[in-house]
Amino acid sequence: MKLKKGDLVKIVSGKDKGREAKIEKVLSKIEKVLVVGVNQYKRHLKSRAQGQPSEIVTITKPLASTNVALICPHCKLQTRIGFSLSKNDKIRVCRKCDKKI
Repeated sequence: MKLKKGDLVKIVSGKDKGREAKIEKVLSKIEKVLVVGVNQYKRHLKSRAQGQPSEIVTITKPLASTNVALICPHCKLQTRIGFSLSKNDKIRVCRKCDKKI
């Protein structure tokens, strides 16, 4: 997967389309990312123990990685990610400005 934790992304589709936020966690096995403050849902929890009240909690669900696009830190544009091979490293590169991400 080309996305990493801490990358600034823009939501391309879904109910939060157009919002920008940072990636909190990458779930590479299922090709999803957890983005801070995006794709949040309310969940009602029953009281478990005696005397503990029931409550409504906010859950952040992961988004498919195809529904987000990286924002380049240099040119500040929505871009795709390319790779550049050096002697020992594989470096991520912005496809619009050709600078290292």
